[in-house]
Amino acid sequence: MSPNVIVIGGGASGLMAAISAAKNNNKVLVIEKMPRPARKVMITGKGRCNVTNYSNLEDLIANVCHNGRFLYSAFSAFSAFDTYSFFEEAGVPLKVERGERVFPVSDKAVDIVDALVNTAKGLGVSFLHTEVKEIIASSGAVKGVITKDGKQLICDKVILATGGLSYPTTGSTGDGYNFAKKLGHTVTKLRPALVPMEVYEGFCEALTGLSLKNVSLKLIKDKKLKFQKQGEMLFTHFGISGPLVLSASSAVDGIEDGGCEAYIDLKPALSLEQLDKRILRDFEEFKNRELINALGKLLPVKLISVIISLANINPHTKVNAVTKVQRTALAQTIKAMPLTVTGLRPFSEAIITSGGVSVKEIDPKTMQSKLVSGLFFAGEIIDVDAFTGGFNLQIAFSTGFLAGNNI
Repeated sequence: MSPNVIVIGGGASGLMAAISAAKNNNKVLVIEKMPRPARKVMITGKGRCNVTNYSNLEDLIANVCHNGRFLYSAFSAFSAFDTYSFFEEAGVPLKVERGERVFPVSDKAVDIVDALVNTAKGLGVSFLHTEVKEIIASSGAVKGVITKDGKQLICDKVILATGGLSYPTTGSTGDGYNFAKKLGHTVTKLRPALVPMEVYEGFCEALTGLSLKNVSLKLIKDKKLKFQKQGEMLFTHFGISGPLVLSASSAVDGIEDGGCEAYIDLKPALSLEQLDKRILRDFEEFKNRELINALGKLLPVKLISVIISLANINPHTKVNAVTKVQRTALAQTIKAMPLTVTGLRPFSEAIITSGGVSVKEIDPKTMQSKLVSGLFFAGEIIDVDAFTGGFNLQIAFSTGFLAGNNI
């Protein structure tokens, strides 16, 4: 018996869509070009798989960077709590960690993948490992697909769940965007998201590996404050990375086109006045030392020479000879260490893709195309993206469930 539903893409959203459609007594075929489904899920959460965020509807939407309200129906139909129940019932015990992040108790992403694949197969879903060359449509409706070897598969429903452009080695190479365009859909500007940033200043290379905790990162673009948040970050040979930076890359549009200014507050818990008093105490303790050897209690060793240089002070100045003007410059640099962000790292290093099929052309209550009957979308291919913490996988599961459930 031929399938009446073809899901293109066997990732998180595609598998959930297939499961949901199969539960509605549809004959479902998943076409996945990689040898194994859900390759990207295998590497999420550093191989542990941050499967969702244990949050309510409004909190889920609040953590979506672009077009959050579009997901209201999807999150309502299949919530984070539904995701939690789905995997527990599929035999994968879960746990909630800091920031409401949900992981399998085993800390193994493969358990999540196996649960999705085995559930799908248990419902009679078939799998075909090949590439789709074209989606066939006529008179405004889906008719089937053509595979790369020229085989024509007839169906009346297609769920496009091919992912984005991030981590192309997992199979996310942007095929779905081309299918969507050929069928008349608009694809908004695509850019890497949740991705490290490249920085102009050469001292970043010397600071490679230095991790900063409880610091504040501020981004200014076009003279406007675009992002300010506290958390963790780190320096790399090309610039900056870590949770704070990844979030900033998604929250601020246009960095890839013209960069922006960044400022790190190394002591966000202290006001400028409080920091000055703290510096004075350290200076009193180390008054006979050179400045370069007097800041070890205040700053990471790697950072000391960089901060002194940015404050334009001779590092070999005796502490008891540091002027009030110099001390003020030192405190101001600690409170706003300047960096020049020149751009973002490439898609190959991005966790997700920002941009995609325009939400204006998708029915938010069904995930069906408003242009082509029988064409549905799920997951990263849609112009929605969120911060780290399990929110993007929840988008995949919710949109996949809604698409499959409306067939």
